[in-house]
Amino acid sequence: MTTLPKCPSCSSEYTYEDGELYVCPECANEWAKTAAETAEADSVVRDAFGNLLSDGDSVTVIKDLKIKGSSSVVKVGTKVRNIRIVSGDHDIDCKIDGIGAMQLKSEFVKKA
Repeated sequence: MTTLPKCPSCSSEYTYEDGELYVCPECANEWAKTAAETAEADSVVRDAFGNLLSDGDSVTVIKDLKIKGSSSVVKVGTKVRNIRIVSGDHDIDCKIDGIGAMQLKSEFVKKA
């Protein structure tokens, strides 16, 4: 038995197939089967050197990063532990000692 993906709108488990579409009976959302398959493939996040990143990894910053709206800077070589992968332009969610919670782009880090 194949498992169908959850609804991207309401996270309902009761989706069903209708031709080339998946349909959610709870919120009436419809999406293409190919869109669901490409979303899974796009969720792969790699660092500046092509290493695969996943939740809980430690990374090192490879460039001085100015913090928007602040005079603080994240210096080269800053180690960030226990990252979390999120979707969006800034795809790493983390806490940096002395600065706090922030989001980073994976292109400015390397896996430690």
